[in-house]
Amino acid sequence: MAFINTIPAREATGAALEMYERQENHWGYVPNYSKVFSHRPEVMARWGRMLAEIRRPVDDRRFELVTFVAAIELKHSACSLAHGKQLADIIGDEAVMAIADGRESDVLPADEVAIVRFARNIARDARKITSGQVEALKTIHGLTDEDIFDIAAIAAGRSFFTKILDALGSEPDSSFMVMSDELRRRLTVGRPISCGRPEFVGEVMARAVGATG
Repeated sequence: MAFINTIPAREATGAALEMYERQENHWGYVPNYSKVFSHRPEVMARWGRMLAEIRRPVDDRRFELVTFVAAIELKHSACSLAHGKQLADIIGDEAVMAIADGRESDVLPADEVAIVRFARNIARDARKITSGQVEALKTIHGLTDEDIFDIAAIAAGRSFFTKILDALGSEPDSSFMVMSDELRRRLTVGRPISCGRPEFVGEVMARAVGATG
């Protein structure tokens, strides 16, 4: 349950319904995070476009790595679980849990260790980052100015998204319960996973058809 009243999927109309339909087409259900945008679906649409542009220049591994690290540091369960799962598909569960524990140097090459620590610092307190730290990313690890901008944008964007959701009480979806117990427990770093069943667009109509068919 969110802290604000949200529009149930079965009652949505107009732009909210269109947003829910897009989300259901992607996830197979209407995720909890989308419901807090139900009164301002245009914000979700613009966030989606910005996220797509932020993601465009980087490969999946870097995007998921930076997003996951930021989500863990921001203590946002849903994003930690979702992007931890995506990252685990690339580097494995054990490596993801090592990064969550701050042991990234055990499982990543030196350049990615530096990226993880930079992203973590952005999420933790970006004002404490120094020009020397950024310069080291370039001179020691070979990152370009464009690379560094991309990492900062990914981490900062995740802060925007997670803080809206946490401020409004959005809970991780119950679908995360299918993850392995160890990974799920380790990545549930903030709000607990919801016990509520997923919602679907047109669910009431579907039931009515089934009852009369």
